[in-house]
Amino acid sequence: MTPNQNLKQYTLKEAAHYKIHGRTDETQEPLPLFFNGSGIELNVTGSELWLDIDVDFEVHEPWIWTAINGAFMSRQMLSPGTCSLCLFRGMSPDTVKNVRFFRELQAMSEDDACRLLVKGFRSDGAFLPVKARPFRLEFIGDSITSGEGTYGAEEDMDWLPMYMSVSHDYARMVSDALNAEYRLISQGGWGVLCGWDNDPRHNLPSCYEKICGLVSGEMNEKLGAGKPYDFKSWIPDAIIVNLGTNDASAFDQPAWTDPATGRTFKQHKEPDGTYRQEDILRFQQAVIDFLSMLRRDNPTSHIIWAYGMLGYDLTLAITDAMNTYQKAAGDTNIAFLQLPNTTESTVGSRMHPGENSHARAAKVITEYLHPILMSKN
Repeated sequence: MTPNQNLKQYTLKEAAHYKIHGRTDETQEPLPLFFNGSGIELNVTGSELWLDIDVDFEVHEPWIWTAINGAFMSRQMLSPGTCSLCLFRGMSPDTVKNVRFFRELQAMSEDDACRLLVKGFRSDGAFLPVKARPFRLEFIGDSITSGEGTYGAEEDMDWLPMYMSVSHDYARMVSDALNAEYRLISQGGWGVLCGWDNDPRHNLPSCYEKICGLVSGEMNEKLGAGKPYDFKSWIPDAIIVNLGTNDASAFDQPAWTDPATGRTFKQHKEPDGTYRQEDILRFQQAVIDFLSMLRRDNPTSHIIWAYGMLGYDLTLAITDAMNTYQKAAGDTNIAFLQLPNTTESTVGSRMHPGENSHARAAKVITEYLHPILMSKN
């Protein structure tokens, strides 16, 4: 291949015009992409565009996907090291291309070495301003919101990053349908009160008020993950919470034991299979506390609790908790949405919702949100 002699290298500061998607410390250069759905959007002329990145991991390799002019173009695994990715070449140099580059893999709480840093670009064109979309949506959830199971065959059961995706995720579908920017805060296996295995450390509310409280380690601290998140910097029109699936699973799992202290934690069922009342109340208090946190941090956002893509076990507990919160706080800007359950025909890999299941859920959320967002415009 004959090298393009007209390519120029740009740092992020030199490029000037680009849009950052996802929570991150925007003062960092290179720029860390912590979350699935985080990335860069560009409007650029020229025949060729390359992205300079730095990647590392111990166990879970990052994946990325790209779109050009709104159309999905590619998806790939990243290898460790510093490299340049060609996002397009050979295109008409005078036309403006809208390019979106997103991280597919969720923030990896179990791999502190996992990183994806954007260093800059190489192009033979010009970078033009990226127009803001009219709406902003924030999605909070577990492996469903991380898009686990949206790639792969139904019989595939290995826990692998390649089966996890935002490109086939309901959050991306809703956001595209409503022409909205979106941010994800999600982690497989985590809940409102505890994880699927009764680990009380694995609750999303404990991480919500940091840039990326899901990750730890010296490298992530240097990248700004542990800094308090500035909620005024990006105000969502709506927040969609899809949590409770792992909290329901915890009732059927053994007690979790803290390896340091020997302390145990367990959500219990009674001998007749019903949920122990004190443990349901504990879960409901976690829902109430999280709603209170969300409202404190996001005073104007419409809050939706969307639930049901992997069963309806805790629907009544969630709606009762929401009613209790609503009466106590006088907050009328919240709602519960029951999402379609995953079926044999819509299941994906790892017994998780597949792409068609995500599409069904996205339709319900989109139809509900559309009139609410239009009334704000």
